[in-house]
Amino acid sequence: MASLPSRTHSPPAEPHGSGGRAEEMRVQAVIQRLRVLFRSLQGHSRRIQEDCGVSAAQLWALWEVQLEPGLSVGDLSQRLSIHVSTASNMLDKLERKGLLERRRAGRDQRVVRLFTTPAGQGLLDNAPAPAQGELNRALQALPAESLAALEAGLGDLLEIMETPDEKAALKPIADD
Repeated sequence: MASLPSRTHSPPAEPHGSGGRAEEMRVQAVIQRLRVLFRSLQGHSRRIQEDCGVSAAQLWALWEVQLEPGLSVGDLSQRLSIHVSTASNMLDKLERKGLLERRRAGRDQRVVRLFTTPAGQGLLDNAPAPAQGELNRALQALPAESLAALEAGLGDLLEIMETPDEKAALKPIADD
């Protein structure tokens, strides 16, 4: 399993907590923005579930398979930034719902290829956009400098936290 990328610099020797009222206000603003982010993602996921009958992560998986019919499970897990076993469990649910099928083809019968079914294609045709995930879409729309700063800042935050769950890096935000 992959771990979070290591940071290129070490955290400061002393916390920045001595900056006074302005820093307290900035900390509160960041907490509030994180709450808005998490609640927005939860709301998006809830709307997808209500409208489509699948989780937002499942919808994104279907969308990726529709974009490249015959995709392997490993390739899908990389595109979704999730562990292969998590992708496999998600595919089990999609297959039970008749939205996706796994096929073995060619000489190597161990390789499983993924395809949307007509029902899966119908769901995608009527699904609210963006099927690839609201957070993914928003992050891709950020200017490169903002994305780099966000990555660095979140890395610094996780280094300071006493109990980050690094295994969470390879799981969807909203479990399905």
